[in-house]
Amino acid sequence: MNALNDIRFSQTPNAASPKYPLFHIYWTEARLELLRLLRLPSFALPSLLFPAMFYLLFGVLMGGENRRAFATYLLATYSIFGVMGPGLFGFGVSVAIDREHGALTWRRALPSIAAAYFVAKMLMAMAFAVFIFVQLALLGSTLGGVQLQALQWLQLLGISLLAALPFCALGLVIGTLVSAAAAPAVVNFIYLPMAFLSGLWIPITMLPDFIKQLAPLWPSYHAAQLALRVIGQDSGGAPWLHFTYLIGFSLIMLWLATLLWSRMKLK
Repeated sequence: MNALNDIRFSQTPNAASPKYPLFHIYWTEARLELLRLLRLPSFALPSLLFPAMFYLLFGVLMGGENRRAFATYLLATYSIFGVMGPGLFGFGVSVAIDREHGALTWRRALPSIAAAYFVAKMLMAMAFAVFIFVQLALLGSTLGGVQLQALQWLQLLGISLLAALPFCALGLVIGTLVSAAAAPAVVNFIYLPMAFLSGLWIPITMLPDFIKQLAPLWPSYHAAQLALRVIGQDSGGAPWLHFTYLIGFSLIMLWLATLLWSRMKLK
């Protein structure tokens, strides 16, 4: 019996075992999380295809005489729109499902690293963000006539990855609050209006004045302003203010999620 126990525990992945280094554990969690969501068409297809489809329709085909300028502007804003979905749905919906179906209770019984669960989801959102950005960049540079320097492309990609963080944190709060059945509706209720009110679909200058005044309330607005600054079309304001808002919003959401998580009843 002791021999069997020794074998069983020697094969258990844990942080202390040299056979399973931390990098291997985090990498495995992230890889499996990515495969899991790629196998869910209801999540993967809208997240990966909708930003490119909308950009092709509104940014390229409907650009008119100013197609290049319009395609360049919407490339920046749709890069932010594209990363909102994986962050919100990847955390908000999947955490709610895992909580209700008992997966989180099962994980607590395992000798696993709790942080790996959240890091895997965050890396998944960033992987989706990179894929979405590559799609938009290809469409913009080929069909939209977008011409940017290499540094500008890299800056847009970096800002897109940064923008995923506050929406991952917000999604985590949603996932700890609502049921699995309600999570998709709640995420859509936040996701789509926030994108519109931040000027991601239509340039902020074309929106009514009261929407312009409310726009700075949303994290998507500040992320979009950083992206638009790369192409010289932002609405003004110091970049550090936008960065501070995004970091502050992320920390507040993480604090709230931690508080809710500690009080959450698992099945």
